[in-house]
Amino acid sequence: MPTATEPGARPPASPRAKRAAPFTAVSFAGVLLAAALTGLPPQPASAGPRPVAEQFAQAAVAAGDNQSQPFAVIDKTAARLYLFDRDGHLVASSPVLLGLARGDDSVPGIGSRPMADIRTEERTTPAGRFPAEPGTNTAGEDITWIDYDAAISMHRVRATNPAERRLQRLASPTASDNRISYGCINVPAGFYDRHVKPMFANRGRAVYVLPEVAPLDARFPFLRVSGN
Repeated sequence: MPTATEPGARPPASPRAKRAAPFTAVSFAGVLLAAALTGLPPQPASAGPRPVAEQFAQAAVAAGDNQSQPFAVIDKTAARLYLFDRDGHLVASSPVLLGLARGDDSVPGIGSRPMADIRTEERTTPAGRFPAEPGTNTAGEDITWIDYDAAISMHRVRATNPAERRLQRLASPTASDNRISYGCINVPAGFYDRHVKPMFANRGRAVYVLPEVAPLDARFPFLRVSGN
């Protein structure tokens, strides 16, 4: 979505990133995540609880949903990006900026609409499994497409509008002020160059955006437990 501070504009000639078809539900994966979320420790108690994103990553690997590829998990509630290797081991993590509005779906056709027509409540970061791919925006800057049709990408944060305080939001200790974008995922520039860009230089690696309204298994069928 084209703004000076959020360079997620969709160039007409860019390849379109499509959502991958979900994998068949795997009982073990659903049981694993359900156990983690209900307090059964997947690690020694002295290590403390793992973030939901790490629990989710283990379930995705157990189900084979990541197709033996590195992947990313974005926890919208925590406003944080987690990167994992093919085996589900945490590689790096960073705070991010997300869509201003709470919600898990993009408004149909929003990727082709002028910025002036996008209402505050439509500025959402969609949830789901997305096959990311490298690309460029209309300014020629390299970005990582998440959902091309909705003009949603991961890109370096841009602080050209001081009133938005994007850098300060990223640096704050809470997630409550990390909602400012039109839906794109704003990543600290150094983290993007060091971790995100190399990981997603190859197409098809998954980015999982965890929902904040819908149930997890509604967006990720592999979490469903057979018979439930």
